[in-house]
Amino acid sequence: MSEVIDLLAPGSDLSPAGLLVLLVGALLAGGVDAVIGGGGLVLIPLILTCAPGLPAQVALGTNKFTAVWGTASAGLRMIRTVRIDWRAVRLAAPLAGVCSAAGALTATAVNSDVLRPVVIVLMLAVGVFVALRPSFGRATGTAGDAVPRPSRGRLVLGLCLIAVIGAYDGFFGPGTGMFLVIVFTGLMSRTLIQSLAMTKLVNTATNLGGLVVFAAGGHVLWLLGIVLAVFNVLGAQVGAKIVLDRGAGFVRVALLVLIVVMSVKLIVDML
Repeated sequence: MSEVIDLLAPGSDLSPAGLLVLLVGALLAGGVDAVIGGGGLVLIPLILTCAPGLPAQVALGTNKFTAVWGTASAGLRMIRTVRIDWRAVRLAAPLAGVCSAAGALTATAVNSDVLRPVVIVLMLAVGVFVALRPSFGRATGTAGDAVPRPSRGRLVLGLCLIAVIGAYDGFFGPGTGMFLVIVFTGLMSRTLIQSLAMTKLVNTATNLGGLVVFAAGGHVLWLLGIVLAVFNVLGAQVGAKIVLDRGAGFVRVALLVLIVVMSVKLIVDML
């Protein structure tokens, strides 16, 4: 077993029990990511804890590789059932991916801690808004129903915000999926379920953008990433099915829970 671990994660001090924990963590992270996002909150700390010999950049890069596959699989599962605005996705995904790569490059020169207070305030503001608007993102029809396309002005504003969110994902990251869902729902006239499906596709692009930067720096354990990705995809498929079965009300509750959890984590990290 030690030979296998040395092959997957050389110099990581990863034990067989630690590998098992990572596999379970990847499964759980895939499900969390598919439901609303935030799977990195599960997997990154586990990688750093179970493989203490790895630099933080390698943990982040390996997580990015894993997340690409899980997020993409959840998105593909959802778009089989949910009708989405492909025009918006075709514009948003490459834009967000490029901006994410730029953000990841910037992160090497700037301390991301300066963003924590701003992100906390934004998250809490979004939480209050969603909590006070029970009808936010709800549809009167089924998940497969079409909804009106946004005006050109709303589309342009939405794409500008998505570019900023893409750069934020590469630079810092927490809450990226939540912010994308809010933009697609609030500005582009999508339901929460449609927004979530579109977010998975755009988030795949931002993960790819960040992955390119990490890979260029040699900060990805490819074999370990492949193994974790298999379990992440399995979790993502389960999470996507839960979302499609439970509907917008479940996504709204998951969104509020994520806001609380991530806000608390960011506050604790600042102390």
